[in-house]
Amino acid sequence: MTGDDDLATLARALEWHAAGHGVAVATVISTWGSAPRREGSHLAVRADGLFAGSVSGGCVEAEVILAAQALIAASAGHDVLEFGVADSVAWAAGLACGGRIAILVQRLAADGLPPALLADVLAATARGDGGAISSDPATGRSLAGRDGPFVREYPPPRRLFIIGAVHIAQALVPLAAGLGIAATVIDPRGLFAADARFAGLALDRRWPDEALAELKPNAASAVVALTHDPKIDDVALACALASPAFYIAALGSRKNHAGRLERLAALGFGPADLARVHGPAGLAIGAIGPAEIALAIAAQMVAGWRGALAPR
Repeated sequence: MTGDDDLATLARALEWHAAGHGVAVATVISTWGSAPRREGSHLAVRADGLFAGSVSGGCVEAEVILAAQALIAASAGHDVLEFGVADSVAWAAGLACGGRIAILVQRLAADGLPPALLADVLAATARGDGGAISSDPATGRSLAGRDGPFVREYPPPRRLFIIGAVHIAQALVPLAAGLGIAATVIDPRGLFAADARFAGLALDRRWPDEALAELKPNAASAVVALTHDPKIDDVALACALASPAFYIAALGSRKNHAGRLERLAALGFGPADLARVHGPAGLAIGAIGPAEIALAIAAQMVAGWRGALAPR
């Protein structure tokens, strides 16, 4: 749904709550040493024991689930659980190399982790905005914002829309996945967008304008045009320029890119709009072949996300 496991966990918790179930959410609030999950990781637990997400990936999970069920049954607000090298459950969970973990367990309720707060975070990240929840382990209360003892940041899930099911796309998709970016390949040409060429990957066989109108690129989205066909690339770029996408690029020579900018200008896009289109796509690393070109594009996309691209 979101491209972020922890956001998906919060969404599941909210779904369960809306369906009338008692729900608690566990959050890793501190780690030391070889703890297997990072701070901020979530585990959602339903009153009947059904759970989603992870705070340890081991036997600590069972202890946390039981504690969460106890909170729900008692209508209590919160609990803080700590596991370290001396705990038998921690040893079984893989913390035996000196790890320690502290977990805040909160009931999904107004006096704990408010459901409306989760809904706001999920809505903000879906728009491409960031969000944050501030929690106080002493009181078990959580509020929106970044002013508190423990702050969990929720960056928007990044998406990449690749226009053209070409060789470079085949190399770019796994690179994006490794960066935590969910990629969708868009190509109306059946010969290119064949399941055998992109087995198990997200393929959209609509024209780019139709696909992007539904997919709605946001401020956490990138659009990269790779077909070399103006009939396909230009409409995709026009849609991207009408969105707040953080990275827009197109493959082709400098001469081809100049012609592309002229066509986009004829559609009414001004100099500031045209400066958003990176072409030729990718950092200038002397890339040769699909894999290296995909690497150059991925690197430029990351630079755009981190605000490290030089002004054009």
